[in-house]
Amino acid sequence: MPTLVTYFSAEGTTAKVAKEYAQKIGADVFEIVPEQPYTAADIRWINPLARCNKEQIGGKDVPVKGIIPDFDKYDTVYIGFPIWYGQAPRVVHTFGKGYDWTGKTVHAFATSGGSGIGKTAEKLSPSLAGAVSVDAKLVHSADEI
Repeated sequence: MPTLVTYFSAEGTTAKVAKEYAQKIGADVFEIVPEQPYTAADIRWINPLARCNKEQIGGKDVPVKGIIPDFDKYDTVYIGFPIWYGQAPRVVHTFGKGYDWTGKTVHAFATSGGSGIGKTAEKLSPSLAGAVSVDAKLVHSADEI
């Protein structure tokens, strides 16, 4: 069965890694895009009132633009994102809730300027109901996935 690489990228770092990895393994690619795009001010995490902080702390759903056609055809899905508060951004959780993950193996990979991977897989798993397994690792390049 085909493999899918999905990703959310706020500043382009995760996009670069995800696209390189997808090309390397011959996978399809889907970008996770919030319906309301993030501005530079929205992702300025040092501002406690920034949108990213409000979403993470509040556990809010962040609506996603677009859908993956024929999602059922994939048995392995990679999900890339920057680490926000030691886990996936809320838009990734919302994305996950929109699909049936039954029987799929999920490999999450995160890019970070300094945060660790923490309990990312454990925190993301409830949004990927039915997945056979969910693992996560911190990467800096496509070669590390």
